[in-house]
Amino acid sequence: MIILKQNTKAMLLRVGIDKSSDGVLGPIFSDGSFEYIPLSEKDDKTIEKRTYTDLIGFKGKLSKYLPDNVAIRRVHMDPEFINFTYGDEGRKAIYLRKLNHDDILVFYAGLKPFEVEKYPEALYIIGYFTIKDIIDFKNNKNEIYTIRAIRKQYPHNSHPKRSDTNDMVLVVGDPEKSKLLDKAIPISQKKLNKIGRNYHAVSPEMEKLLGIKGSIQRSIPPRFIIDGKKLKNLKGLLGL
Repeated sequence: MIILKQNTKAMLLRVGIDKSSDGVLGPIFSDGSFEYIPLSEKDDKTIEKRTYTDLIGFKGKLSKYLPDNVAIRRVHMDPEFINFTYGDEGRKAIYLRKLNHDDILVFYAGLKPFEVEKYPEALYIIGYFTIKDIIDFKNNKNEIYTIRAIRKQYPHNSHPKRSDTNDMVLVVGDPEKSKLLDKAIPISQKKLNKIGRNYHAVSPEMEKLLGIKGSIQRSIPPRFIIDGKKLKNLKGLLGL
């Protein structure tokens, strides 16, 4: 039986490499498995040193899915699914501050078929965190949360390695209740806008199951799931 705490909610965010940032999507395979490929790093002053050639996925180096000019870029590994952390600032941080302990942060990404076109190019849920801690640097009153300490404690996440972290919110997932999925879960269906261009909208199946609808092409504003029945559906979908 799924037991939800009062006021528990979920928030959905788009993550991962995409066409607008790097001109490419991560791969989804014929069995529904996939590779999570993070965005490239846009901060020239970051201390992040890793490039895509350094990252190993489930099926080998992630760089093999990327054009050569992209593969050599530094990565922005965020979220990361070793310590289960996700950081951001600005508009996204405003929404991250709305999360509480035991809320669910759901990540979805654009994926395209690799070699065998069994699954369409679409948006897919790829993982989730069950919130354990939220570290807010803007309202930080705890001296243990210095940027140096965070970089040491969570070395796999690229966001704390950026040059400006004054407004950063870092979300930490419960390792027992957070996961990078083995199989991607389709969440979108392509629709045409008023000028005839395709965009990604919530599929009819997910509208009914999760109670969200409309375009999810971008993360902002993120979609929240608050209704108890829809949260149970989400937990069932994620295997929680």
